Amino acid sequence: MDPRRAERVSEALREELEEMIGYELEDPRIQPADVVEVLISPDAKQAHIRLKIEGDTNSQLETLQALEHARHYLRRELAQRLDLFRMPELHFEAAVDPTLSPKVNKLMRKIRRGRPRDEQGETSRPDE
Repeated sequence: MDPRRAERVSEALREELEEMIGYELEDPRIQPADVVEVLISPDAKQAHIRLKIEGDTNSQLETLQALEHARHYLRRELAQRLDLFRMPELHFEAAVDPTLSPKVNKLMRKIRRGRPRDEQGETSRPDE
């Protein structure tokens, strides 16, 4: 697929999915989510949708499960709204893996503690 066409298709998918997830789905498991990015495979058969989901880890995982459950409905609705030759299969994922966030936060705290500080209390960069 032409890179410009892939970009246009991914942006159209992102806009429609943002509207559908935010305003049209009535599943109580779905938390407020922003569609950050839609990545389309070169053969246009797969679309990976990255979401920024509000809430704690459990609610994020529930939202992803609910969206995976509703992906066939979403694909059918997108096919009616967008005039595409082939509608890609939808796969949802969190922009940042919700199961890793506590681990990442712990590692970031360790990194901050290990950096040397100068007289003003700012962390110094190793390249300075």
